[in-house]
Amino acid sequence: MPANIVVPEVGESIVDARVAKWLRREGEVVAVGDPLVELETDKIDLEVAAPQGGVLKRIDRKDGEDVKVGEVLGVIEEATGASAQPAATPAAAAVKTVGDSKAAEKTRSTPTARKAAEEHDVDLNRVRGTGDAGRVMRRDVEQAATGGNGRTVAPSTPAPAETPKARPAAPVAESRRPASERTEERVRMSKRRATIARRLVEVQSTAAMLTTFNEVDMSAVMALRERHKQAFKERHGVGLGIASFFVKASIGALRPFPRLNAEIQGDEMVLKHYYDIGVAVGASEGLVVPVLRDADRMSFAEIEQHIREFARRAEDGTLSLADLKGGTFTITNGGVFGSLLSTPILNPPQVGILGLHAIQQRPIASNGQVVVHPMMYVALTYDHRIVDGAEAVQFLVRVKQLVEDPGALLLD
Repeated sequence: MPANIVVPEVGESIVDARVAKWLRREGEVVAVGDPLVELETDKIDLEVAAPQGGVLKRIDRKDGEDVKVGEVLGVIEEATGASAQPAATPAAAAVKTVGDSKAAEKTRSTPTARKAAEEHDVDLNRVRGTGDAGRVMRRDVEQAATGGNGRTVAPSTPAPAETPKARPAAPVAESRRPASERTEERVRMSKRRATIARRLVEVQSTAAMLTTFNEVDMSAVMALRERHKQAFKERHGVGLGIASFFVKASIGALRPFPRLNAEIQGDEMVLKHYYDIGVAVGASEGLVVPVLRDADRMSFAEIEQHIREFARRAEDGTLSLADLKGGTFTITNGGVFGSLLSTPILNPPQVGILGLHAIQQRPIASNGQVVVHPMMYVALTYDHRIVDGAEAVQFLVRVKQLVEDPGALLLD
């Protein structure tokens, strides 16, 4: 019997997707479970596998088309006789190489791209990616394997020495780029990037966002980390970063100010008495916010381990919907990119987000003396519809107090 290839139900918050790439062509013989097509959603990318073995009889939705959950992508018919055996392909006989494994660590690429690189014996370091921020996609690897135009990067060779030219006697007019070299490129936004763009505009038109600022003296945290970093890493297998201090401090401040851990539903405030803290992670495909579930019950080591795992899986494209779902409050750290000060945008339906920034050595007044301490600006953006300015300021002051006296986190 024919079997439909349909857009699967990935999660309750995902209702549509985009056909990124068909991995098989019409008329090809496939086995049950073979990956047939890559789909992009606003949260994750996924492959749709063959529901049964047979022949890919028809492709209904082409690359680049937007589709809904449950829509038919194509049809597989049962194969009979000689056509029931898949033809041998070079990929089936390809040998995995250590070099490609190392390349996967250095090159931003999707899991399917790395798999294709192993199948086709392609060095990922020599493939130019066409995804967001130059990420290597499966299609790039396949194009490189077949010798396509512009996909591989040739090894650089030193340019031949040139004979020095005499300096012109008089200034010459500024040269202009020839019209033929003034090129432009149109790149369609990925599903995730388009969703990020839409949500950022929506939240600015639906929430009454306001940002308050403070600065934190990081001396105590830096000293504590220096004293315990070696023992902490040996015991837990992960470094002691600053993120865990701010997660703990945020929870300590959310308890006395519960409206920052709430959301608005109609004319009601939903106050949440649990603490699922979202941690914004930048990846080549766009910003994602995986969630630390019941973060108030986590140790410093557990928080650090989860955050590092989130960062790795975000870059690999292996975060699940369960990792991204929900969240009651968000922390974002622009300081890792060098940001000194910013106004973070709310992550709806949450009503609060804490922005961290770069740590700088700055002169401050302390006990009548001017001293130089490691300082960080922090920013709290909140929804003024349910959070008053006074409690937002007090919340941020409480975060400051807890971070500047990290011992208090143990007593909170």
